[in-house]
This record gives sequence, C-alpha cells and structure tokens, in this order.
Amino acid sequence: MNDRLVRAACAALFLPCLALVASTADATSSATTTQTRESRSQDPLEPNLESPESRTLYTLGQLISRTLDGFALTVEELRFVRQGLEDGVLGKPPKVDLAAEAEGLHSMQAARRAATLQREKQAAEAFLAEVTTAPNVARLDNGVILQPLTPGHGAVPTPADQVSVHYEGALVDGTVFDSSRQRGKPATLPVKGVIPCWTSALQQMRVGARSRIVCPPELAYGERGAPPAIKPGATLVFDIELLAIVR
Repeated sequence: MNDRLVRAACAALFLPCLALVASTADATSSATTTQTRESRSQDPLEPNLESPESRTLYTLGQLISRTLDGFALTVEELRFVRQGLEDGVLGKPPKVDLAAEAEGLHSMQAARRAATLQREKQAAEAFLAEVTTAPNVARLDNGVILQPLTPGHGAVPTPADQVSVHYEGALVDGTVFDSSRQRGKPATLPVKGVIPCWTSALQQMRVGARSRIVCPPELAYGERGAPPAIKPGATLVFDIELLAIVR
C-alpha cells in the first residue's frame, strides 16, 4: 500500500511532462529566436547550453518544472526539491519516508492551489468591476463579456464552421500569453473545437468584426489552468478579429 501511494504521487506530478512537449513547441521556438537576437553574457554559475545534449537536458528540466507549477515554490523551497531530485536520480537512499510524506505532498498542493484560485478570483473581480463600465459591453447568458471594437458585415459562423482569426490572449493584468498577430499568421480553428468562451463569442460576431471578450474561468481553462502561463482559475481576455469562415 505504501509503495502504491508513492507511485500515485509521482505519477500525478510527473506524467504530465509528456503532454507538455507538443504544447510548448511554439513557445520554445519563439524563445529560442528571441534569445539568438540578444547579446548574451554567460553567468559563470550557469551551465553552458551550446551543445544539443545540454539543450535537450535543459528542456527536460523545464518540462518537469511545469508539473510543479501548482506548488508556487519559493527559491528556498526549490533547494529541497532539487536535493530530492538529485538523490533520486543518483540512486541515493531517501532522507525521509516517502510513503509517510505522500499525504502531506497532496495536502500542500491542494492548499497552494486553493490560494492561487483565491488570488485569481480577487484579481478578476477588480478587473470586471472596471471593464463592465466600458461602452458597448454586453454580458452573454453564460457569463462571457463581449465588447465590439470594429463592426463586421459578413456572415455569422455556426458551430459546424471553421474560422480564420487573428487574436491575442492576455491575463487580467495585461500579460500576453498567446498572439497570432505576433506570429504574423492567422489561426484557423473549429468553432466548436475551442474553449467554450470562444465558441459563444464567435457566434455573436460577423466576418470582419473585431471584439474584446472576457472569459470566466469555467468557460476557459477552469481550475486546472494551462501552466505555466495560465494559472488555475484565471479569467482571460481575448482580442479577436474574425477574418473569414473557412468552408
């Protein structure tokens, strides 16, 4: 039973690494491009990432870090995580009873996730109090907030359609986490194959229209979030331009 507890805790934390590989490909490419444009001074305490193998191993560390996002670790706490990881990888005997600590691990994660949800809720409330006073703002029945920016004069997409859009996604503090405009290429998406907030908003727009939409967490990524950029319970803001219906 104790071994099963340990295995369950490890699986819950580290198996999501595999799913993150594909989802981070674009972000990794963008970051690499930006890095090559900047003049870099090597910190003597940091490892050199010039070789392909070193970059691959660094990527492994990045992916593992994203499974730990819910813990909101401090620099001091990271020292203990690093020690545990090092001991495990090098085959050293554990310094604590892993089975005995498994319950505490889950309790810590739950408590910190709850604190993150509360912070996101408070930030959203302050943001919504401001945005709902802006001109021409409408709240749909499901809670999506829609603010038309530019009118459209074309057709309205149906759930069965695919659409071509330019968009920018941001947190309520203005941090942009995704943008087709920055990539310089519109996205083609199925109306019913995106987050529910988008599905609702797109069916309120005509081709040629541009709107700002505010997505409550339950119609976006919910309490799970999309780490590392989108925290659990985050309210999201999108600027969407409906370019065409793709049939």
